[in-house]
Amino acid sequence: MGVACAQDSGMQQQIDQLRGQLQDLIDAQALQAKRLDAVEQEIRELRDKSSGGAGASAEDLQKLAEQVQEIDKKRQEDRALILKEIEKLGKIGAGSPSGRKPPAASPTTESPGSTGAGGQKGYDYTIQRGDTLLAIVRAYRDKGIKVTTDQILKANPGLDAKNLIVGKTIFIPAPAQ
Repeated sequence: MGVACAQDSGMQQQIDQLRGQLQDLIDAQALQAKRLDAVEQEIRELRDKSSGGAGASAEDLQKLAEQVQEIDKKRQEDRALILKEIEKLGKIGAGSPSGRKPPAASPTTESPGSTGAGGQKGYDYTIQRGDTLLAIVRAYRDKGIKVTTDQILKANPGLDAKNLIVGKTIFIPAPAQ
């Protein structure tokens, strides 16, 4: 009788295990049914919305139109700002061919402040970054001092017009009167 009891006990364990698995399947099926019902409900709601016309309400279209107008307004403001900046750059570039601001001539036009080689009257000028000999000549001419690049080169032996050294002081001869 002990063997039959052991078999009954083993069978009972298998039956209990099968019942547990069966209950798990029933629970999973119920969960799937709930999910399926929710998806069906969502589909019905989407159909109801889409059958109402073009799919977007008048309010949605109005909001979209306002957003497009705002974007276009910002685009026009940016365009105007860019044009102003380009105009500023054009004015700066018109001052000298290289696009650099000509140097501010340090002398006054009233009287020459120094004398160069041979007792010549003129002005001392310290070369600044971005200076060219032509820009220096133009700056002095703007102050009413008529000088040429040749005159500056003659007054400053060893000066290389193509390689001006920043910080070096050169002599600008005053025009003969």
